[in-house]
Amino acid sequence: MTKRGYHHGNLKQALVDAALSLIEEKGPTGFTLSEAAKTAGVTPAAVYRHFEGRDDLIAEAAAQGYEIFADLMEYAYDQGQPSALAAFAATGRAYLAFARRHPGHYVAMFESGISINRTPELAQRARRGLGVLEKAAVALARQIPAERRPPPQMFSAHIWAMSHGVVELFARGSPGTRSPFPPEDLLETGIGIYLRGLGLIAPDA
Repeated sequence: MTKRGYHHGNLKQALVDAALSLIEEKGPTGFTLSEAAKTAGVTPAAVYRHFEGRDDLIAEAAAQGYEIFADLMEYAYDQGQPSALAAFAATGRAYLAFARRHPGHYVAMFESGISINRTPELAQRARRGLGVLEKAAVALARQIPAERRPPPQMFSAHIWAMSHGVVELFARGSPGTRSPFPPEDLLETGIGIYLRGLGLIAPDA
């Protein structure tokens, strides 16, 4: 493996990039700080200039992931406008796209056991990203009669859970969980069934 050196103060990012590579290869608990340092091409002692331990390094990777995630979710939401329905569906698809494109970040965010409240910055970025889905749910919920309208937070949590389930079971290549259908199709039809149940899509649409 070619060692990646650092210069002009980019040691911190070199270590995050190394952690992301190791997370993809070994999982969030499958590497040490010394391995991250070796992958980044620096001495183990250099790690402690920026991180007190492995969890701090993973938390920074997660924070950067939530920043990318939030940008992608907001872009998807905006692309679906002015239709509240299209914007809502787009955020579900964006979740799947993020998991495919940024697997290291995704694991750091959702599978590492790191609390989003570990640092104020991580909490703020996480709220921004997940808040886009809730914002889309609020707009769509206005189209449901009040007497059968679920709380927007529940609404968004259902789609988040569905998106997360499709990612975990079918989009990450887990042995024995291959689906005969593309993950995108599973998510699309699942969201469609859910929205039909709420009366937001006609039964024959």
